[in-house]
Amino acid sequence: MLYRTAGQFKTSYHADHALFPVRQDAILLGFILLLAFVVVPLTASEFTFRALLIPVLIYALAALGLNILTGYAGQLSLGTGAFMGVGAYACYKLVTIFPEMNIVVAIALSGFFSAAVGVAFGLPSLRIKGFYLAIATLAAQFFLVWLFEKWAWLYNYSSSGAIQVHNIDMFGITVAGPNATAVTQYYFVLCFVAVITWFAINITRGRIGRIWKSVRDMDIAAELVGINLMKAKLSAFAVSSYIVGISGALFVFLWRGAAEPVLFDIPLSFRVLFIAIIGGLGSILGNYLGAILIVALPVIISALPSALGIPIASATVEHLNTMIVGALIIVFLIVEPHGLARFWAIIREKLIMWPFPH
Repeated sequence: MLYRTAGQFKTSYHADHALFPVRQDAILLGFILLLAFVVVPLTASEFTFRALLIPVLIYALAALGLNILTGYAGQLSLGTGAFMGVGAYACYKLVTIFPEMNIVVAIALSGFFSAAVGVAFGLPSLRIKGFYLAIATLAAQFFLVWLFEKWAWLYNYSSSGAIQVHNIDMFGITVAGPNATAVTQYYFVLCFVAVITWFAINITRGRIGRIWKSVRDMDIAAELVGINLMKAKLSAFAVSSYIVGISGALFVFLWRGAAEPVLFDIPLSFRVLFIAIIGGLGSILGNYLGAILIVALPVIISALPSALGIPIASATVEHLNTMIVGALIIVFLIVEPHGLARFWAIIREKLIMWPFPH
């Protein structure tokens, strides 16, 4: 009933391939954007911004970058955390070498450094694929984290070996650093994520996205019909790494405030991969659903027993979170490999057909 499509006719090819072929989808997105830009900032607490909203957006953006490479182009990667680190360190060097540079420009440029590194480590995809490509990206993960530790120039020869974000102003408002407010950083991250998501939706629905999908489904057949595999695979690595690099810059500058090389180690790569798997590979929406689940789960595990008067140690929360996430991955791989996004697609189809059987 709510999703009844009767009377919504498509009279042209352009209308049939519109971004929102069903009017209710546009209305639902408008409602979500209204909540995100107006209602949430007026009602959420400092804890909600720091512990839930900002990390959900950043992790969803990182999973979006990984999803473009793995879900759309079919190229496995286990080095997402390291590519996030490239973006973070590149942004740090840009704002220290050019202190007058606008933070938006610095974050946007940092993605290009990550894209260049991603393309360099994506070259093995021209010869190998599957498990062997995953091992190659895992090697990139270890090498880059080692580089973050040993190359002192990256962290300005700090004795601690960490990068520290100082106060950064834009139009008279502190957007990063110790003095930045949570709501300001939330708006900053939200705008970045919204723009990049719009870009990702359009590129995956267009010619480039169709090329990636053809390479993912059967690369030999794609090459036989004239698709340049080298260009297709390296473009996927470039776009994916660019988005992941931006998420890494936001991760440090708009959320953590400081970072050590160990922050970008293999656990971060696996966390982003889990978000993409649980949310649904080959889906834009799934990245947000997976990020909401992964980020909110430890908060729920910690808060629910406390609300019921049951004391629970932080170490127990971490163990329970790991066990539940592992179980969820197994369940989704067996029951619904397309993740949470597929559940929403099924619900949407039933709403369109309701009250008739489907």
